[in-house]
Amino acid sequence: MATRSTPPAASAPNYTGPFITVAVLFFIFGFITNLNMSLVPHLKAIFDLPFGWAMLVESAFFLAYFVFSSPASRLIQAIGYKKTMVASLFIQVAGCLLFVPAAKLVSFPLFLGAIFVVGAGVTTLQTAANPYVAILGPESSAPVRLTLAQALNSLGGTIAPIIAGHYILTDTADFSSKAAVANTVRGPYLAIAGALLILGVIVMFLSLPHVQNTQEFRPGKEGDPVLSRSIWSYRHTVLGAVGIFLYVGVEVGLASISVNYFLSQGVDGSGIAAFFTKLGGFGTLITHMLGPWTSVALASTLVAAYWFGALIGRLLGSWMLTVVKAGKLLGIFGFAALFFVFVSMFTHGWAAIIAIVLCGFFNSIMFPNIFALGIAGLGPMTSKGSGLIMTAVVGGAIVPLLLGALADKIGIQHALIIPAICYLFIAYYGLWGSKPVRTVTA
Repeated sequence: MATRSTPPAASAPNYTGPFITVAVLFFIFGFITNLNMSLVPHLKAIFDLPFGWAMLVESAFFLAYFVFSSPASRLIQAIGYKKTMVASLFIQVAGCLLFVPAAKLVSFPLFLGAIFVVGAGVTTLQTAANPYVAILGPESSAPVRLTLAQALNSLGGTIAPIIAGHYILTDTADFSSKAAVANTVRGPYLAIAGALLILGVIVMFLSLPHVQNTQEFRPGKEGDPVLSRSIWSYRHTVLGAVGIFLYVGVEVGLASISVNYFLSQGVDGSGIAAFFTKLGGFGTLITHMLGPWTSVALASTLVAAYWFGALIGRLLGSWMLTVVKAGKLLGIFGFAALFFVFVSMFTHGWAAIIAIVLCGFFNSIMFPNIFALGIAGLGPMTSKGSGLIMTAVVGGAIVPLLLGALADKIGIQHALIIPAICYLFIAYYGLWGSKPVRTVTA
């Protein structure tokens, strides 16, 4: 008697390889974003700018999010995630190459233009990469995947200030002209352009899956009445966009102003230089690789510690999210960051410095959790929600500008009231404002 074989059950798709590939892209935009932040004190010194004007560096970069997030969302719908990510890398190559004429002509407007183009590429990459990581699996684990990917973002952000501190940020007195100081950016950005070009070609030929969306993330079909609804009718998404606006603003603002703030609190590189000298051969090797430990270099390294804290926080956060709900953890971290901002405001010296560095740790899980909570339950509206939230990254253009302007008037330390307000809202969103309110039935 013949027996009928039972076909094997279909196994769940394995997205490990694609996740790793896209996570590398998170490293890229983390590195480039933070390298651009490091240009604030550099261009401030070259062009003798007050803090308010120097923060235009961040405004130029993050204004690109406001301009290009929505077009990037439409581009994803037209050509897909992979091609959009490849295009974004090539846009960044063009932006990096623009630093060459900007440095040669010592032109602040040209520097801002180059930064804006790089920002356009990073915007397009983030608009594609964040939802792509979120939908590489069930919606319930999206915060964990985004937090892990953001850890690579933090790794890139940790390395960037160290590179900037030793190869870009300089004492203007060591150079004969402003053109010579400006020229220090050419080498690093040419190297980055070459690396991005190679990476773009590699991703172009990689096999990234066309994700079969789950019920939660399914795309709407033409004529679907759901797609005619306004994304503004989703309260948790709109508040999530406000949260991203403030979070990116405070993260960027603190990182951008930290070198000058740490110097004002008495950071001195001579002690570190003496320490490495005592180490002998190993210390000499480190100093040879990174250059002299000036006070500016030490301040930049402390900014790297700020970003390293975010890396550690994201690695720990990916585990904490398995035992603590995303909204609750976001609220706890928001109030903790608020506490350390107040510590920095009312202390001096190393206490004030370390308090700001610790804010990096508590920043760690904010972006991925606000993003995941903001698009939760949107179904076919997910791409619209992602576009709105990524547009809100323009907070990185506005909040640092306000922080810089206030610092010019009342000093950096008192201006930290702006980050305090930002963290207060983020804590509120995590604990009370992130509950999805479905106005559209599936």
